[in-house]
Amino acid sequence: MAIIHHTTMTPTKLELLTGWLPKQSWYVGDAETPELVKAGGFRLDDPEGAVGIEFMVVADTAAREPVAYLVPMGYRGAAPADVPGEALIGTSEHGVLGTRWIYDGVHDPVVTAQLRALLRGEATPQHQSENDTPDPTVTVHGPGPGDGFDVRVHRVLRPAEAAPTPSGHLVAGWTWPDGTAARGVFADVAPR
Repeated sequence: MAIIHHTTMTPTKLELLTGWLPKQSWYVGDAETPELVKAGGFRLDDPEGAVGIEFMVVADTAAREPVAYLVPMGYRGAAPADVPGEALIGTSEHGVLGTRWIYDGVHDPVVTAQLRALLRGEATPQHQSENDTPDPTVTVHGPGPGDGFDVRVHRVLRPAEAAPTPSGHLVAGWTWPDGTAARGVFADVAPR
């Protein structure tokens, strides 16, 4: 079980994402500097206990209509050899754990392995800010990924309940800046 430390991070995750997000090909905002607020998400446990895994939803309020982005992140105590350098979101000083290297989770093998495990029903989503607390609002529908299948993370979230589909998919929620709750597909299974 991952332990959630209620402490400081300098810079904060939102500060790191504010500089990183506009550089991504899937960023749809028109502002060079987005105005981000935390809108939701959940965590997964690393069975080895070495990597923090968070699926954070941030809402960009800089545009006329807010846009919700899903950013899976892997928090590590050192720069790993198996994650490409361009996947680094940034480093932050954690008040308890020291320097944390924060990576875009779609490039982190521990994060992607646990996402695949979740879609196969072999991992339990955890509350974003409470220790050892499953998050029942995160649901998996349909078959999980097998051989010959990839998992696609939906970076720009669209509010919609899970539609019937033959592929497996992960549905979770977030809250818009005005307080309105939304749910949508965070990830799905697709043939290679």
